[in-house]
Amino acid sequence: MALIPSMLLKRLYTYASLQNTEGGVQFSIKNRLSDARLTAFHGISIDGKEISNDDLTLDFGEGHVVSPDQVNSGEPVEFPLRKEVFITARIPPLDMGRHEIQIGVQTSPFGRIQFTVDDAISEKVDAPRIPRDRDDDYNEEIIRTRQKFVQDYTGHSLEHISQYSFDPHETQGNIENFTGVAQVPIGFAGPLTVCGEHAKGDFLIPLATTEGTLVASYNRGMKLLNLSGGVKCTVVADAMQRAPVFVFEDARGARDFIDWVGRNMIPIREEAEATSSVAKLDNIDPYQSNKFAFLRFNYQTGDAGGQNMVGRATFAACSWILDHYDGQEIKRFYLESNFATDKKASQVNIMRTRGKRVTAEAVIPRDVLIQNMRVQPEQLFYHYGVANIGSILAGVNNNGLHSANAITAIFIATGQDVANVSESSAGLIYVELTDEKDLYISITIPSLIVATYGGGTALATQRECLELLGCSGRGKVRKFAEIVAGTVLAGELSLAAAISSLDWVSSHEEYGRNR
Repeated sequence: MALIPSMLLKRLYTYASLQNTEGGVQFSIKNRLSDARLTAFHGISIDGKEISNDDLTLDFGEGHVVSPDQVNSGEPVEFPLRKEVFITARIPPLDMGRHEIQIGVQTSPFGRIQFTVDDAISEKVDAPRIPRDRDDDYNEEIIRTRQKFVQDYTGHSLEHISQYSFDPHETQGNIENFTGVAQVPIGFAGPLTVCGEHAKGDFLIPLATTEGTLVASYNRGMKLLNLSGGVKCTVVADAMQRAPVFVFEDARGARDFIDWVGRNMIPIREEAEATSSVAKLDNIDPYQSNKFAFLRFNYQTGDAGGQNMVGRATFAACSWILDHYDGQEIKRFYLESNFATDKKASQVNIMRTRGKRVTAEAVIPRDVLIQNMRVQPEQLFYHYGVANIGSILAGVNNNGLHSANAITAIFIATGQDVANVSESSAGLIYVELTDEKDLYISITIPSLIVATYGGGTALATQRECLELLGCSGRGKVRKFAEIVAGTVLAGELSLAAAISSLDWVSSHEEYGRNR
């Protein structure tokens, strides 16, 4: 039987679900732990008043409604992960304001679960609501109802948005209120020869973009890399973070707490890793400022991006910490302190890694550069020196040119979390002239957040693009990271050569839509 920390237990309750209905007072609980069964019902009380089992019903959806006595009579009820159960108590309506709810159930495999939460009856606002189906919100009927709602509300038709080629149920877990799709053009660049430890060979690169000249520019850079023997790519680090903060009365309390965390890494790691078969807690970086103890939890997350995974794991670990720390009182706790810098560029990620830290590098022979790009290695070398000064003056997190272009286009095509471009676009370019007067160029991407499993990678077109790269499913994420980095370097070479040779504007005039 697993012992569940108290803070985790309270997450079973769906906050803001408490309401007065025609059938009585209703609220819901949702399984946010793992697959389980309800084996007994120990009762519910509201504001200290126990409610008779005869006045309670449990609605599991799809017409499956049971009473507590049915559960107690030896008929366990399946309670799978993410299942929501609506509990109705046939009692007089509750007054407006906050109320205390105590819930007690027996489960397998967690044993007896009992917790107390506060929720409130609030005034309902009469406003238009997007249609939903509680039992199946991805069926064609409810989707058509939503489409009509949007059309009626806005006065515009959904001629293109409503056209899609896959089962909408595949998007469950990726989007709510599914109504249609956004179609983004996809072009292919390459093949690109990648000489990685995981990606070895020639790859056609899918780029989803609406920017004219982009695919052509990357195609040009890939040709240059291929003529130079390909691009060497290396993943050098891998970490995903969540960074809670604990607030104390004074700095000494925060210092002593950090010391205690260091001495209790074994049980903290056990609690974190118990939430996932994939997440592995490598270490915790503590940072103290004033009376605040910031803990940067660093995980390995397999082939998933892992932000949600490490959020659950860190929540479980922190719940254990709050239950077991016996030092100075913890005044406040926040699961995220903004120190993980989720969906934000930051210096700490450049230094410490977030996602994959990957380097792409190549030596471009002098003759190849001159013949194909009409620019000499010395010109590019000088140009990068000037650009570094501009980067320092601007305070940017990338001294290269446009790594975000490749990363965004690949992310959209392959079902990555596009908002992670904010971290992933950071880059460190280094250029030198070799003794042979060839050009050595490399870029390190310190926080490339990619996935080949989970999230949007299983959606229809996104999965197809990953499959074309040989990067769909488990065991492929480092291969994918190397391909992304190689593509980024191709774009850096192409644009730098275009700027140095003054071809940049003319290319946009020919292929883009400047006018």
